[in-house]
Amino acid sequence: MSEKQKVIGVIPARFGSSRFPGKVLKEIAGKPMIQWVYEQANKSQLLDELFVAVDNESVYKCVVGFGGKAVMTKVDHQSGTDRIAEAVENIEADIIVNIQGDQPLFDSNMIDEAVKPMLNDITIQMSTLKTKIGEEDYADPAVVKVVVDEDDFALYFSRSLIPYSRDNVEVEIFEHVGLYVYRKDFLFTISELPQTYLEKIEMLEQLRVLEKGYKIKVIETKSDSTSGISVDTPEDLAKVEKIIQEMNLS
Repeated sequence: MSEKQKVIGVIPARFGSSRFPGKVLKEIAGKPMIQWVYEQANKSQLLDELFVAVDNESVYKCVVGFGGKAVMTKVDHQSGTDRIAEAVENIEADIIVNIQGDQPLFDSNMIDEAVKPMLNDITIQMSTLKTKIGEEDYADPAVVKVVVDEDDFALYFSRSLIPYSRDNVEVEIFEHVGLYVYRKDFLFTISELPQTYLEKIEMLEQLRVLEKGYKIKVIETKSDSTSGISVDTPEDLAKVEKIIQEMNLS
């Protein structure tokens, strides 16, 4: 029997969001958004520990205040991946889960769905998730699409529609769900690589992995679309609060 692999989750929580500064501390139904994300992620069956990677003293105090674990990181990281790499540098772990800090309705089952393949197959270096979408999202560049090969490894991620059905053949279109799982040493490998051509064009950091010749396993999540709602504006915040009230969540 193989030795147990330690799995830790990290939520990158940058205070200075360009579109909605300080959003991780904004209250939703009486609790700061980062607390909603932390408590949802903490329900995972496969996480051994959970941390928030912060760059601001107020966020650090908030996380510690509700009983969470926080790690202070530099302010000037270019991506969440880089922030997580710094946060876990001195933490013992085999597998790292990158959990988005702006999805308060996040379903912890998604963590387990993405982690399981890596526990079962040590050759997989990185995994992520996808979910089916409807036509209303096909042309939306904010909805990132993904296509995979016959073994469910990513071929490409794009803000454009992929695949494009030239002859109007019925085809399933999948959205990429931005949760990532890495082996710890592989996380350091990709965080040290320079930005790549397609990554810069599409502004999608996962393309760096593909452009450098590495593989990403993609699993279809069973969670519903509500789990992936991100808060990028005050309007999004109000939308999520309404959903929470309707679902009678606490």
